[in-house]
Parts: sequence; C-alpha cells; structure tokens
Amino acid sequence: NSFFRTPNIDRLAREGVKLTQHIAAAPLCTPSRAAFLTGRYPIRSGMASSNRYRALQWNAGSGGLPANETTFARLLQQQGYTTGLIGKWHQGVNCESFSDHCHHPLNHGFDYFYGMPFTLLNNCQENKPPELDIALQAKLWLYTQIIILAVLTLTAGKLIGFISIRWKIIACFTLAGSLFFISWYSSYGFVQYWNCILMRNHDVTEQPMRLERTASLMLKEAVSFIKRNRHGPFLLFVSFLHVHTPLFTMAKFLGKSHHGLYGDNVEEMDWMVGKILDLLDKEDLRNHTFTYFASDHGGHLEAHDGSAQLGGWNGIYKGGKGMGGWEGGIRVPGLFRWPGVLPAGTVIDEPTSLMDIYPTVVHLAGGILPQDRVIDGRNLVPLLRGRAQKSEHEFLFHYCGSYLHAVRWHQKDSGAIWKAHYVTPVFHPPGAGACFGKGICPCSGEGVTHHDPPLLFDLSRDPSEAKPLSADTEPLFDTVIRKIGRAIEEHRKTLTPVPEQLSLYNVVWKPWLQPCCGTFPFCWCDKEGDSTQIL
Repeated sequence: NSFFRTPNIDRLAREGVKLTQHIAAAPLCTPSRAAFLTGRYPIRSGMASSNRYRALQWNAGSGGLPANETTFARLLQQQGYTTGLIGKWHQGVNCESFSDHCHHPLNHGFDYFYGMPFTLLNNCQENKPPELDIALQAKLWLYTQIIILAVLTLTAGKLIGFISIRWKIIACFTLAGSLFFISWYSSYGFVQYWNCILMRNHDVTEQPMRLERTASLMLKEAVSFIKRNRHGPFLLFVSFLHVHTPLFTMAKFLGKSHHGLYGDNVEEMDWMVGKILDLLDKEDLRNHTFTYFASDHGGHLEAHDGSAQLGGWNGIYKGGKGMGGWEGGIRVPGLFRWPGVLPAGTVIDEPTSLMDIYPTVVHLAGGILPQDRVIDGRNLVPLLRGRAQKSEHEFLFHYCGSYLHAVRWHQKDSGAIWKAHYVTPVFHPPGAGACFGKGICPCSGEGVTHHDPPLLFDLSRDPSEAKPLSADTEPLFDTVIRKIGRAIEEHRKTLTPVPEQLSLYNVVWKPWLQPCCGTFPFCWCDKEGDSTQIL
C-alpha cells in the first residue's frame, strides 16, 4: 500500500529478503501463534478448535499451549540464548490454580516476559462497544430481563390477589434469577479487569491496563532487553499489540495517516520498528542480528466503525481474518534481514510458512530439532541465502479451526501452485467477500459450503482465486485433485489425538484461575506509575 508511510518496515524489505507467499498456519491469532512457536500445525498441539471459540477467550480459561510442546524459545534457551517476549502472548496462563502458570511464557522457554497474557479487545477501552461474545451477552441480558419481568409480574399478582402463590416460591425464583445474573455478569461485566492486564514475568503490573501508555511501555521494555543482553546471544520476540482493535494510538500519530485510525496505528507500529532497528545500529548489533517481521494472519475485513475500516485490507487476495482457506486470511508479510549474510533486495515467491521460523532459528543457534514429534516447518536458510531456488514445502494444509478447508500443492517441476478448496465460508451478504454481521466467518455448519469436487485454482496464474478451474478448462484437473487427495490421506496418518485446548470447558471463565494483583475479586493495581519516558 503506497499510501501508508512505513519507512522502517520498507527498510527491512529493502535491506533483506521479502517473501511474497508467506503463509500463516491458521487465520486467527491463538492457533497461528501456537504454530509459529512450535513449528507444528495447531491441530497437533490441540490448539485448533472444533467449536465456535477458535481463540482463547479469557485469561482465566484453562486452555493454552500444552507444557509438552517445545517452543523455539526453549531450544534456543538450551543453546545459551537469553530469551525474551515483549507484547502479546494469547497462549493461556493457568491450568488448575491462579498461580500455576502452566501455559505462561516463562514455562515455554522465555527467560523474560512483559506484556499482555491475553490480546487487545474493544473492551479494553472505555468508550468502545464490547466485542467479546456479543451475541451470547445479548441472549443472557434477554434471559435476565425475562426473569426480572416474571418476578415483578408474580409479585404484583400476589399483592393484588390475582395470583395465588406463596412468597417463598417468589423468593426462590428471585434468588435463582439473581444467581443466574451474577454467574454471567461477574465475568462479562468486568472484561476490562479480567482480560486487559499487563504482566512482568509472573506478576501483574497493571489491572486494568492504561492503553494511553501501553505502546511506550512495550517499546521501553524491548529497548531495555536489548541493552541488557547486547553482549551475549539473545532471542527477542516483540509481539506487537498493533494493529488490532480498538487501535489505540498515541496522540502524536492520530490523524497523521491517509487511512484513518487504522493507518495511524500502522504508522505508530512502524515507528516502533524503527526505534528497535536504530538501537541495533547504535549497539553495533546490526550485522550480527537475524531480524524477522511478519503478521499472524490477514486483515480483518468485518471490523468497521460506520464507514471506517478498522481491520486492514488484503489487496488482491480474497477473504480475510478467520477464513482458513482463502489467501486473504493466511497470506502475510515475511521480511528477513541479516546484513552480509542474506542478499539485500531479494524477493522470493516460493511457498513458505510461519512454521518455518522454528527450524530456521534452531538451525542458526546450532540446536537440534525434537525427534519425538512431527515438525511441519522447514529450514529457510538455504532459500534465504540463495543456495536453494525452491521451497522445501510440497504441500501446505490450510485449516479453519480443526477443519481442513484447503490444500496447496507446489508442483516444483512446472512451477504451478495448485490450491484446492474443500470448504469455503458463505459470505454475508452474498458476494460481499466477508461475513458482515458475524464478526468473522465460521469454519463449519450452515455458514460454510462443501465442494465435491473441490474448487481448484492455479495461484501462479490466478492469485486472486477468481476463476475456479474445472475438468473442462484444465486438462490436469483430475490428476491434480487425485494428487492432493493422496497428500491429505498421508497427512492425516501423521495426526494423533490430543486434548482440545479450546474446548468449551477450557475457554470459559473460571474465577479460581483469574490472574489478580490484589485479593480476588478486588483486582486493581498500577505498578508502572508514569515510567514511560523513552528514547
């Protein structure tokens, strides 16, 4: 997008390698990040959902990245690297108690953590409409109002003698209604306190967080980590809270872009990238640092505020966030820089995956990949250095939750990139290209269409997936479909049953798991003060 001013991200691309077919393993944050951290499809770790909750919903849920999964941070830690995570985690916190921290970053190979254990929501900002489980909350409010109306009707009928009913029954009905209201409002009524928090290592430092200073705090922490560890090997995962609704942006960037609040937020993020890159230069780390920039999924097309688009734009690619098959949901930026090692100004159009970071950084650190599990990522070093011309991926499997929606086949002898869609979302309204009114498109049920034979595209000729091929228009149609079908069979043989981390039980709010900086339920603190002056 030539209208966005992103000089620092552009500098990364200019000084390094740009991947134009870089693919997320899932179209939503929780499963995509699980795949990124482990080098494995999220269905292998139980981080793929078979219900409508496809990402973690609460800090006080019991689901998360299982302790038996090995992140690249853990492997680099074993190689003597100091490892840090600044920003968003969204891989869970606790399992059985409010302090067991079984899913916490420090239990997954990170030596230092500062950031949100959850993710940004509209609920984190006072003047924004809530977005967590809106449809369910509407139903719960309706049921509560029906109960109140019933109690008032029974009470009035009793007082005027129209209804013969014992006061004890009315009292019991009132008590049951009160318990019902408390049971759901104690969670949904206080989302800002339960989910919008900051932690430093195991301690909650802000509850709720103050968004007006969050970006400054994140940048300050990233800078501090690099300065503390500049003399030894380190891994720093800066997991920006940008660009995610509510798009809270510092005053000096508001109104500065040509694309409203979303553009302002992008340009603020670019400024933060620049500060980090400038520090690497200042500390003489530029030529010794392998730098990577990416996103966990495509733009969120359904995110609007009136006519203002809040979720980004996916260019020529169909679909967006939440859509497991269409390119717009899973094709993301992929930038690498390592001056003197990676050739500057290189553009690679081979299929690659966020899962490839896992074996790539483990290789660079001199580590050994786990031998007791399937690693789906591939080492990118030969491709990035120009020593290999083709990606090692022959097939990439595109899941929506736990449902396989599409498969990509890289036919290396011809250069074709075939993609077969077995399931696609039903757009609302028809032809809109997204599921407006639903938040995001569903993965299953009445909101999807199953295709037999599948929709087939050749992305090398039709990257927009605009013209599906058929046996009449493509001589290789049957051959390609059979080849992909056999690949699916072989892939499914490698899957083993694991506990579903995003089951309904695991995603519901459990008060005994709530991170709290006071005595629950009186959870409030601000340990940061005004220590946000940076650079």
